[in-house]
Amino acid sequence: MSDFRTTLTERLDASLAAADAALVRHYPGPPAGRHPIHTVYLPADRCGADDVRTFAAAARELLATYAPGPDELAQATGEPVEDVAAVYERVVAKLQDEPIEDLRADFEDGYGVRSDDAEDTHLTAVLAAFADLAKTDELPAWHGIRFKSFEAPTRARGVRTLVDYQRGMTDAGLLPGNVLTLPKVTSVDQAAAMDTACAALEQELGLPSGSVTFEIQVETPQAILAADGTTAVARMVHAALGRVSSLVYGTFDYSAGLGIAAAYQALDHPAADHAKAVMQVAAAQTGTRICDGSTNVVAFGDRESAHATWRLHTGLVTRSLVRGIYQGWDMHPGHLVSRYLANFLFFRRALPSAAARLAAYVHQTSGGDVMDEPATARMLAQALLRGVHCGAIGADEVESACQLTVPELTELTHRRSGAPT
Repeated sequence: MSDFRTTLTERLDASLAAADAALVRHYPGPPAGRHPIHTVYLPADRCGADDVRTFAAAARELLATYAPGPDELAQATGEPVEDVAAVYERVVAKLQDEPIEDLRADFEDGYGVRSDDAEDTHLTAVLAAFADLAKTDELPAWHGIRFKSFEAPTRARGVRTLVDYQRGMTDAGLLPGNVLTLPKVTSVDQAAAMDTACAALEQELGLPSGSVTFEIQVETPQAILAADGTTAVARMVHAALGRVSSLVYGTFDYSAGLGIAAAYQALDHPAADHAKAVMQVAAAQTGTRICDGSTNVVAFGDRESAHATWRLHTGLVTRSLVRGIYQGWDMHPGHLVSRYLANFLFFRRALPSAAARLAAYVHQTSGGDVMDEPATARMLAQALLRGVHCGAIGADEVESACQLTVPELTELTHRRSGAPT
């Protein structure tokens, strides 16, 4: 019997070897490390160093003007006063110390079509702005550009901006945190073409193989469902394996492509939920992240309008967090307030239960209300780490609550099912 079991196992090992290798290659696991909770995108002609500073200062001014204390912010957003009071000073500190986590200079829809000379000039100014911000430690931890798409009419201009930007960032030594956003992707071939472009840039600029990565902005119906009925976005991720850092939902182009009336183009529309659910499944376990789109409601002209906008945006961000989407795009300084408020409330509310469940799992204690699987334990650890990374929770709070250090939590997120605890 023992020989039979051994022989059968060897036969199965041989027959499944290719599948085992493909699984490891195509599904290396969830992305590790800190990642931003939002992206601010500014038109390239308005993305100078002072423009970035002004954007951040405007967020602080809006908070001071329309919600100078936790009571006012709670009233604005409909959140409990005691909860808002617990995070208000953290929001204030975040807006002061790290108001923008991820910055994108936009050469696409937010910028429009300009002459080659004009776009070249604005690109030079963006590179100078990033260098200026870096000198004063104000350059966001993540920063980059959204260049024009690889559709035939804009391809040459997109490549020109992409190449000149990457060369400029390389020469300036500003590549850590660099992000490239490929918009309006309509085919798997375009994702493969971007993979080719990244490899060519690495060779041309002497960069390590695999170091140039990019985001795919999912804003066309063809990116979700191809003409042959396949899920195109899943094939896009694997066509540029290891290079696709995230899939970004494009709220308005995608909605318009489906014929949804402008008044109903929003992050919580059923069509948006469907697209993002497909994106999540496509990206799962590949190392690619999911990023939500933005809201175009930017009414901050008076107290009543500001409060209504904050309430809407807080609800939308929280809704995405509940659905496992931990990043979104922001269009207005006022969105920073509700972005951070929603995240801080979400992760602080998760802290007691997540810490207790994780402690029970790791330390093998009993008597809890929930029995967690290894995969859930990894997600609990990731939730705590996300809270620490964005500033919602202190590392000391987490360590006290679950008796695990941040490095131990990080190590736990890397374990696969079946690994020893």
